[in-house]
Amino acid sequence: MADPSSYRPQPGQIPDSPGVYKFRDEHRRVIYVGKAKSLRQRLASYFQDLSGLHPRTATMVTTAASVEWTVVSTEVEALQLEYSWIKEFDPRFNVKYRDDKSYPSLAVTMNEDYPRVQVMRGPKKKGVRYFGPYGHAWAIRETVDLMLRVFPVRTCSAGVFKRSAQIGRPCLLGYIGKCSAPCVGRVTPEEHRELAEDFCDFMAGRTGTYLTRLEQQMTEAAEEMEYEKAARLRDDIGALRRAMEKNAVVLADATDADLFAVAEDELEAAVQIFHVRGGRVRGQRGWVTDKVEAVDTAGLVEHALQQLYGEEKGEAVPKEVLVPALPEDTPALSQWLTERRGSNVSLRIPQRGDKKALMETVHRNALQSLALHKTKRAADLTTRSRALEEIAEALELDGAPLRIECFDISHLQGDDVVASMVVFEDGLARKGEYRRFQIKSFEGQDDVRSMHEVVSRRFRRYLQEKLKTGEWSPDEGGEVDAAEEDGRPKRFAYPPQLVVVDGGKPQVAAAKRALEELGIDDVAVCGLAKRLEEVWVPGEDDPVVLPRSSEGLYLLQRVRDEAHRFAIQYQRGKRGKRLKAGPLDEVPGLGESRRLALLRHFGSVKKLRQATIDQICEVPGIGRKTAETVAVALAQAVPAGPAVNTATGEIIEDETPAPAGAASDRGTEQ
Repeated sequence: MADPSSYRPQPGQIPDSPGVYKFRDEHRRVIYVGKAKSLRQRLASYFQDLSGLHPRTATMVTTAASVEWTVVSTEVEALQLEYSWIKEFDPRFNVKYRDDKSYPSLAVTMNEDYPRVQVMRGPKKKGVRYFGPYGHAWAIRETVDLMLRVFPVRTCSAGVFKRSAQIGRPCLLGYIGKCSAPCVGRVTPEEHRELAEDFCDFMAGRTGTYLTRLEQQMTEAAEEMEYEKAARLRDDIGALRRAMEKNAVVLADATDADLFAVAEDELEAAVQIFHVRGGRVRGQRGWVTDKVEAVDTAGLVEHALQQLYGEEKGEAVPKEVLVPALPEDTPALSQWLTERRGSNVSLRIPQRGDKKALMETVHRNALQSLALHKTKRAADLTTRSRALEEIAEALELDGAPLRIECFDISHLQGDDVVASMVVFEDGLARKGEYRRFQIKSFEGQDDVRSMHEVVSRRFRRYLQEKLKTGEWSPDEGGEVDAAEEDGRPKRFAYPPQLVVVDGGKPQVAAAKRALEELGIDDVAVCGLAKRLEEVWVPGEDDPVVLPRSSEGLYLLQRVRDEAHRFAIQYQRGKRGKRLKAGPLDEVPGLGESRRLALLRHFGSVKKLRQATIDQICEVPGIGRKTAETVAVALAQAVPAGPAVNTATGEIIEDETPAPAGAASDRGTEQ
């Protein structure tokens, strides 16, 4: 725990102007980002007697080890920079909203040559028009089914679209009139895009003009005795009216507004948003957050506005934003919203009438959301805390291991050796900090040497980061190569309190030896053996046995299983590339089934290349002529460089981070 006075800036050093500031911990990790009209006044408020600070603020300033700031010209620039830094650094003491459930949206891919209507979840993509989010996916599909009669926009996937174009026949929707079939040229790309734009206009709330136009066309068709056309237009009007009825009318027809409501207690808060377009509720979403910083309702509203509109532009930002409390920097926020929309945006508190009544409904939804979240979360918080305490007690640690890193080795009979590193903080997976390693081959299946290598490489990177920040020097022990400065946040720079390895006593000894060789003595090590789920610690002849019902053992199992899953995923991916891009692909007459049979039998192309023709003939389905062809093809495909994979011809890599999906959905692999 640091003393704030040890890093307090000198008097007069802080400018009296707008800006954004960052607090960093002892490992140079950004733990809090804030903005201020006056940096001097705001930062001075943090360096007072700790007894006068809010407990959460006191925790933050004692966790921090330094503070820095950036001066900007206006409060709007400060708002924008604060949002950017929060997204970049993900500070632990800033309020971070997370969806209380996964909301689907109706999306129109206007960035494609032939726009497509579909249900989408997750982050928004550039060039795609979104409507919603909605409470249920089936509600979107019912609405789309009604509207496709009038706006026959394609809904098929790229594969189906391409296949229909190749065979010259549309899919079923094209035959029943719910798709204009651009795949077979029934409409031009321009005509199809116009249909998609009409669809978007109708979903955006501009319904009155379109319905009036259809009614006029129906009347004209009836007067000209084109009764079939008039009947079709009548049915189209009915379908659109039924689609409109699915969204309740709550405000005047011309009202475009987002309504925010907040329900909170001392520890948590829930935010609910209703999206009203054309006087109708077009979507709803909710967020929940832990109040890790000292923040009131106005502050929660400000964070919610940044979260919702930080990536939005144009009509996605409404004309009116109704909130329960005005943030401190209301003029700057209003200007920021106006710039994002491109026209004036009103930010205010509703005082009376229908808008206030609807705001009360939104608030009731927020209260219900907070109550439901607490019901789900209470047991989870308790068990996670108990698990960390049990691990600390069993391993005789000084404190609970808030950051745990687990390593696992994976290979196929000694080939394609890889390793994984997964990270758990506060008992929860941090998928954005997972790492993958490619291990150099050893003779035989040497998991112990592989474990020593991967732990050494991980913590050598940690020492590199300390070397750059001046927190460590080579005189303290260990060897480390100089690292290049690329300006990006360094994930290897944050040490764990506990390293877990998948294995028993030998793997634990290898990991401990790797740490000692680098001069690191403040990181605990343990291993979890699969056979009896025994916990091994360095230097002990007997394992630590945790009760089967122990929450600590359950957490260690989760960490170990996640590392195993991630390693297997990487190893299978590498093996799949080898199967697809190997020299066997070039053997004439050798199909996929027999190619896989060969690789399963021998385990790798390398071992297959060393086999005799008689040994190749032992594989079911492989005759002597085929075996001779395989042997000749492999002999001609010998690679020419020690740094090239013998099976794939690709350059051997070093540490690689987890794929983007694992960091964001942080949520695509479970």
